[in-house]
Amino acid sequence: MIAGFKRVGVVAGAALAAGVMTVTTAAAAGPPMPDFRGKGLVRVFSGLDYRTRVDVHDTSGLDRHVLWPPSWKVCSQTPAPGRELTGQRVTIGVVKKHESCPK
Repeated sequence: MIAGFKRVGVVAGAALAAGVMTVTTAAAAGPPMPDFRGKGLVRVFSGLDYRTRVDVHDTSGLDRHVLWPPSWKVCSQTPAPGRELTGQRVTIGVVKKHESCPK
């Protein structure tokens, strides 16, 4: 009789663990990508999870190195604003703050 109670406890524990795994999986779906276009590059780094891989490149055509984020503004981004972030790499195109974004 006691062995029967242990089995029920194991089955109930397994069902509870499966429920927790489902909730964890659902929570793993990421937030929507914010719209960073026209904003300073610093906003990108403060607005995304620190584990997100971010590639930043100069879209002016001058192929400059982006060394000081406060000096740059965002012109383009991938994924698009509103798309779900699921751990993919984020690509940000920038120009100096005083420059216009390329068409």
